[in-house]
Amino acid sequence: MTDRLLVALDVDGTVLREDGSITRPVAEAVRHARDEGHEVTLATGRSASMALPVLDRLDIAPRFVVCSNGAITLERDPQAPRGYVRRWVEAFDPSEVLTTIRGYLSTARFAVEDEEGLYRYAGGEFPDGSLGATSERVSFDDLLGSRATRVVVISPEHDVEEFLQVVDRMGLHRVTYNVGWTAWLDIAPDGVNKATALERVREALGIPRSRVVAVGDGRNDIDMLAWAAAEGRGIAMGQAPAEVRAVANERTASELEDGVALVLRAL
Repeated sequence: MTDRLLVALDVDGTVLREDGSITRPVAEAVRHARDEGHEVTLATGRSASMALPVLDRLDIAPRFVVCSNGAITLERDPQAPRGYVRRWVEAFDPSEVLTTIRGYLSTARFAVEDEEGLYRYAGGEFPDGSLGATSERVSFDDLLGSRATRVVVISPEHDVEEFLQVVDRMGLHRVTYNVGWTAWLDIAPDGVNKATALERVREALGIPRSRVVAVGDGRNDIDMLAWAAAEGRGIAMGQAPAEVRAVANERTASELEDGVALVLRAL
């Protein structure tokens, strides 16, 4: 199909509702776009182990899947145990950023994802299911000196605005970070995000920049939406915060109104 699109979908708040459900209109629209010959994939902050079940629920098997906010890109391999292997992995030493953050947020909870998708965490429990099935509790010092594809920091006693102010004061360098809907900080290797991973995917697939469509709702989607909007379509969900909407060149309805289904049906 010479005019096929690369369609990159965020997961939480885009494909999935807040309660983790996928509505029938969304699932059917995803498969419809796939059946029309478009390359429909996921670009998510979730780890690989948490992204693959979403593919199963949608009944799609794209060639590439972007996980961990761009630090890990999977490639389909029918011989692999779960049908995918890690094709590109970006990692960094999280020691400096962890000690910096701890100096500002001494009661925060920290988690580090390694190159195999294992999370090690310290400083308190994380919400059920947020780190996937493979995680273990360790001391804070055990998190230092490792190779990380992602660092997650949560500080439940802060609201989002307070958390943003603290993050601004930290002066984090040599990393890429995003603050989520709650007091949740996602940190990736410097210069790594969903956009950098998707550009690599686009080149591998041979799809023109003008034929990319990206849909998302969170602050970790800002780079992706700006990348897509430059020559293609960057579409913000209706409930996206103002800074996310500002970089998009289109907007759809909210997750509660199946906004992503409206986009896909109109391709």
